[in-house]
Amino acid sequence: MGALRALPGDKPISGEGAERIDMKFEAVVIPVADVDRSKEFYTKLGWRIDADFPFDNGFRVVQFTPPGSGCSIQFGTKITSAAPGSAQGLYLIVSDAESARRDLTARGIEVSEVFHPGTPGAQFQIDGSGRISGSAPEHASYGSFATFRDPDGNRWLFQEVTTRLPGRGLSSLDVATLTDLLQEAEKHNGEYEPTAPKHYWPDWYAAYIIARQDGKTPEEAAKDSAIA
Repeated sequence: MGALRALPGDKPISGEGAERIDMKFEAVVIPVADVDRSKEFYTKLGWRIDADFPFDNGFRVVQFTPPGSGCSIQFGTKITSAAPGSAQGLYLIVSDAESARRDLTARGIEVSEVFHPGTPGAQFQIDGSGRISGSAPEHASYGSFATFRDPDGNRWLFQEVTTRLPGRGLSSLDVATLTDLLQEAEKHNGEYEPTAPKHYWPDWYAAYIIARQDGKTPEEAAKDSAIA
């Protein structure tokens, strides 16, 4: 057969001179047995429903996005061969695990107590071994957890993150998208300025962009920025 040859105009895929292409992880498929039951559960969580598309051949895809998340979940029919409930250790990053737990329990969701690992990896042990009750000492970032499951047993983890390690959590917005958001922010800030109290405009812009990333409309983002 011989060695593979590069086609004319091909770009290197690694090494010096390679073009880096952004790869945004935006959706994960979770396996469920009953689509409507799962749809009801994730609606109860307060997550935003983005789509519910059924097709004539029996394929159906439902998508939800947790509040403030850049990644969504999808489930449906004819979408995965994985066993229902086999998705485990799905992370939901929160700034306060106790508050997140209270929110879900108020919605009628069964959530574990907040705990911190007494042994490495204890957060992944289904039987709860190695857990120590309560938040991590001094609320150490990345150290506190709570867990809950959907009706099929797909298992979610709240992880409390208050201060990220260097380089983590930076915006992955491309230049074109960030430019559009800045232009939007400029327009709405210009409408706000004439009657606004004295404020620091970078704070306003930052609050606006974060709100838009969280899925809010321009009008909602402008309102949030005015009270930020």
